[in-house]
Amino acid sequence: MDKIVLGFAPTRRSIFSAPDAVKYRGLTAERLRELGVEFVDIDDINEEGLLYCEEDRLKILEKFRAAKVDGLFLPHCNFGTEFLCARLAKDLGVPVLLWGPLDERPEPDGTRLRDTQCGLFATGKVLRRFRVPFTYLTNCRLDDPVFERGLRDFIAVCNVVRTFKNARILQIGPRPYEFYTTMCNEGELLERFNIECVPVPLPELTAETKAAIAEKGSEGSAIDETLAYIRENMDVRVTDEQLTTIAGLAVAMERLLAKYHCTAGAIQCWNALQGELGIMPCAANAILNEKGLPITCETDIHGAITALMVEAADMGRKRSFFADWTIRHPDEPNGELLQHCGPWPCSVACERPQVTYPLAFDHPGAITAEAKHGLVTLARFDGDNGAYSMLLGTAEGIDGPKGMGTYLWVKVRNIKRLEAKIVEGPYIHHCVGIHDDVVPVLYEACKYLGIQPDLYDPIEEDVKAYLRGE
Repeated sequence: MDKIVLGFAPTRRSIFSAPDAVKYRGLTAERLRELGVEFVDIDDINEEGLLYCEEDRLKILEKFRAAKVDGLFLPHCNFGTEFLCARLAKDLGVPVLLWGPLDERPEPDGTRLRDTQCGLFATGKVLRRFRVPFTYLTNCRLDDPVFERGLRDFIAVCNVVRTFKNARILQIGPRPYEFYTTMCNEGELLERFNIECVPVPLPELTAETKAAIAEKGSEGSAIDETLAYIRENMDVRVTDEQLTTIAGLAVAMERLLAKYHCTAGAIQCWNALQGELGIMPCAANAILNEKGLPITCETDIHGAITALMVEAADMGRKRSFFADWTIRHPDEPNGELLQHCGPWPCSVACERPQVTYPLAFDHPGAITAEAKHGLVTLARFDGDNGAYSMLLGTAEGIDGPKGMGTYLWVKVRNIKRLEAKIVEGPYIHHCVGIHDDVVPVLYEACKYLGIQPDLYDPIEEDVKAYLRGE
């Protein structure tokens, strides 16, 4: 799993019980450790380990910045000091989790020790005044299931935000001439989201591929390791020479990702590459996708960004798959075929993949395998005319006719509604899937990224209810 570090800044207000606030600071920290959450505390800032004065806030800010925390957790251990929480959150600039423990029954004489909920109301308002987006975890007890669920979801949100803000996409070749759909505004991605596109020409890729092939047979060579991986995990239906080129291409792309410090890539997969190497890159893409290094087809930069976000939402536990929306199911009215020539990772498949020829091309190097059924999230980050959004929803894998390439028949609630969403845009025929429901995490992450979440089913109130802890 990916690792996220939270800045743990429990807070109190002086007019309520300081000893009770210290007690709940300790109980909350203990619960975080039980759940395996990595965090940086403020126990060394003052004797109480609590945020309640400006001088300490500045020290906390310096400590959290030095630790490069990915998110800020603000437990209100009594009412809390709302303006200090807001200042800290504003200056830190990371996702914020607002929560406080449920208050106990008032004392027999009517006194109350904490008034935590009231403080949460105040902090929420002040965070809005400071224009700080935040995530609210409902007022609950530390051992309530909703606490663990909300905390883990927030950690996943932090992972999406960190991944998105650090995205750097290797663009291998220009987009195919016919694919106006995969145009992107490189300057706008950098200006608005700090996402860099790093272009490399196809000759640089082919030269790196030939260099990798030349290492075959040498001790500890990457290409021999890759060939062994292919033979162990796939049925090979291409020649040894073609398979060696596939492995060399996978090694070359991984090296270029490392050379240019990129987190994902997008490749012009046809047709110049076939003239240079004689293969399709699909199987090589699949090998990198299995390693958590997404490579998308047809130079789809927005698709590569989507893949990074989707896998981050799942905390890196499962691999995603990059697909075309292609044709309707011949029997299921709300069915659709998700397919691509063969770039899906082996772990997605429900059968042993074959390295073979693709559906629409005469060169080898694609994978054929049906993907596992079950619940999947389908997503697409995209934009045009200055507006960016993320199409989101779930589907269910179902039976259907045998296909070529990597494929999965899915059923959605209303295919006509989804179809209209894609046609009317700003989306295209590409999406990213993962075998998990990460819709709420991606929906929540959008508020921190300046992206409009766009649910293709009318489930927004259900998603909000889930995030509220219902």
